[in-house]
Amino acid sequence: MDSLLKGLLGGSKPATPSPVDDGDFADFAGAPDPVPVQSFNPMTASTVKDSPAIPTSSTGIVYTKWYRVWERTSPSDFYSEMVILPFVLILVALHVWGRRKNKRKARSWMAAHAPILKNEFAVVGFGGQDSPSLEDVESEGLAKASASEKLTIPSELLKEKTAQEYTTYATGRQNVAFVDVKITLFKRYNPFTLFLEYALSTFFDSIKAPVERMEATAYAFDGKEKDLLAAPSPREQTGLEERMKGLQSTYDNCVWAVVNKDNMRRLREDRYDISLTVTKDHPKLPLWASVMSESAEVTEALLTPELIKLVEEAGDAAFEYLIITDQPIDKPRTLDQTIPRKRLTLSLHLPSSTAPTAYAKTLPLFSYFLRLPDTLVANAHFRPEVSRKIRATREDESRKLRKVDEEEKAEERKLEGDRKKKAEREAKLKGLSAAEQNRYLEKERERERKKSEKKMAKRG
Repeated sequence: MDSLLKGLLGGSKPATPSPVDDGDFADFAGAPDPVPVQSFNPMTASTVKDSPAIPTSSTGIVYTKWYRVWERTSPSDFYSEMVILPFVLILVALHVWGRRKNKRKARSWMAAHAPILKNEFAVVGFGGQDSPSLEDVESEGLAKASASEKLTIPSELLKEKTAQEYTTYATGRQNVAFVDVKITLFKRYNPFTLFLEYALSTFFDSIKAPVERMEATAYAFDGKEKDLLAAPSPREQTGLEERMKGLQSTYDNCVWAVVNKDNMRRLREDRYDISLTVTKDHPKLPLWASVMSESAEVTEALLTPELIKLVEEAGDAAFEYLIITDQPIDKPRTLDQTIPRKRLTLSLHLPSSTAPTAYAKTLPLFSYFLRLPDTLVANAHFRPEVSRKIRATREDESRKLRKVDEEEKAEERKLEGDRKKKAEREAKLKGLSAAEQNRYLEKERERERKKSEKKMAKRG
């Protein structure tokens, strides 16, 4: 109580507070006074030009000239690139190797078959003659300008369509307008895609396994030389017609094929023309081959002993099919697509080797294929009963298409009539007053009601 009164009356001095230790300002306790910074003099900048680089932070990053990369980096900065770059180089190397391998294989096929093509056709490859310019014709004349060597296009026997597909072309032969040859190879330039196609074909029947094949298609003249051969002058056109009078390049329509049994199902599903045939085993053919024909008489005329021997020599591993047809591959949708277009197709597997002797077994069959149009012109003329049966099959398909076409035209006529009636009705309603429009609409509803009642009565 006594000490309390002393404190109230000021009898004693207040106690001095003890200093508080503030850790936030401990770093500035011993800091020196600031020193003014000297101004930068550009005249003295050259004195420090060659001085060594100084780190600007505690992390040790050195800032040097832009081209001195080795002073700012270390091998540890490129670990990801070191992992990725070998894979990129391997892919590029495989791509280059695959394209070269495919090109080498296509050229080996052409080297083996070019003599046969040149022996059978006047023109092989994609060369030719270009047309003269207007200036050359005016200065030299048409005849001299057309004969100029400058217009000659260098002949190219084989053309690379894609990295896996090569084509060639031949023309200039009796009974054959031209021949197209397509060589399909593996996608060696893309191993991942090739492996994926193999894997998917193992599990899914709809996906075909990749194969290397040669497919040649010969288009027959079939008596249309005047339409397909262009003469440069009327005199040459007349001479062409005179020469064609004594030639006969027509043969009867038919669909006939010798097929490897491994391909029968695929051909019947993929090709409309083959779906018109009937499959029968032939005792003279090997067990792995079969005949697909529209008539037994067609088989007797076309399955010659020479063809049987060549198919057997080609072997199961190389031979796929030989097709003679006049019908489209895809199912026709219009009447124009049912017009016969005669052609012959030969498909062969390519051997794995690129040696010239690798094609020794299939070369005779390829040569026979090029001469087959001559055999058809000579022998493919059947009895009227057989031709009538073959023609009936095509007429049935044409009749179906004609019926569909007539139904579509009738539907179009009906729609056009409905549009005209609607336009006339709207024009008539526009010229009426509101009361007249109501009466007109009421009569329409009454007519519709009576029609529906008559329909119900007929049904009852």
